[in-house]
Amino acid sequence: MNVLSRILKHKIVAIIRGADPADVLQIALALKQGGVDILEVTLNSSNALPVIGQLVKKFDDEMLIGAGTVLDSKTAKAVIELGAKFIVSPNVDVDTIHATKANGAVSIPGAFTATEIVNAYSNGGDIIKIFPASSAEYIKVLRGPLSHVPMMPTGGITLENISEFKKAGAAAFGIGTSLIDTKKKITEEYLKQVTENANKFVEAIS
Repeated sequence: MNVLSRILKHKIVAIIRGADPADVLQIALALKQGGVDILEVTLNSSNALPVIGQLVKKFDDEMLIGAGTVLDSKTAKAVIELGAKFIVSPNVDVDTIHATKANGAVSIPGAFTATEIVNAYSNGGDIIKIFPASSAEYIKVLRGPLSHVPMMPTGGITLENISEFKKAGAAAFGIGTSLIDTKKKITEEYLKQVTENANKFVEAIS
């Protein structure tokens, strides 16, 4: 199964932003044990590039490792060379989309309006990150004229509303603090909570 198919099948992209680099492997293991095996490390996190390299080396094909908050084509190329399989941006930067595709990775640019979404998709975006995900109703409205575009709402997805977003037609979900809150102390007990939380999200969309 290729990378895009895996994302569309498993649907949950766990976002790790601002974690202590020493904690990331443990967090990734906890997520994996809970059934979430697609992980985005944002580049505004400490030592993000080395961390991505470590995750790729540790998990190889067991987890899909990608980079988030990628703002330019040069950075996209650099993280793909480290082994990142998908590139997520908060915005539509056509050069970044093209560089991502040219280097064999899945492109997930961020957009909000219909115009931005069409621009991102027509320039090669594989999945369009709808950011911020204001409501499931907004996804439903967008899907009216744009049902051919795979959408990944991100920002504000919780256990309480993820099923509504799925019903609205979301193809995948970017989930950050409601899945893993890196501001909390990463203890053995909290890692167990992360695993349980991941399992609940998986069950919520199954």
